[in-house]
Amino acid sequence: MAQVLALVGERWALLVVREVSLGLRRFNELEAATGAPRTVLSDRLRRLTDAGILATRPYQLPGSRARVEYVLTDAGYDLLPLLAAMSDWGDRHLGAAGDAEVVYRHGGCGGRVTARLVCECGEETAPRERLVAQVNR
Repeated sequence: MAQVLALVGERWALLVVREVSLGLRRFNELEAATGAPRTVLSDRLRRLTDAGILATRPYQLPGSRARVEYVLTDAGYDLLPLLAAMSDWGDRHLGAAGDAEVVYRHGGCGGRVTARLVCECGEETAPRERLVAQVNR
């Protein structure tokens, strides 16, 4: 858990992942959407890329120098349930001054997507049920 938090628990990291998942790819777009200072955003993009959460691909506008844009890797897509769970938790416990900033919806039917605890046997479990944590060292 400490390793995960060291990477994605830093301020701006999950906001960057969220914005890339919503289709923003370029540095200036991410800067405007997140409000992160340039040096901080640059650092977070480098860390997320080094960790394999984001990948870069080159692009070049006519008359401009070559640049890179950011895309989610499989590891980045695997963070989307975490973002949905955090969004749901915030809606329930922090109160919203109106509609949620981002609502995750199923592309097939348009229904709202939520995170659930599901056992590998397929049974859904409630957070208040007794869960047993096993430490593997």
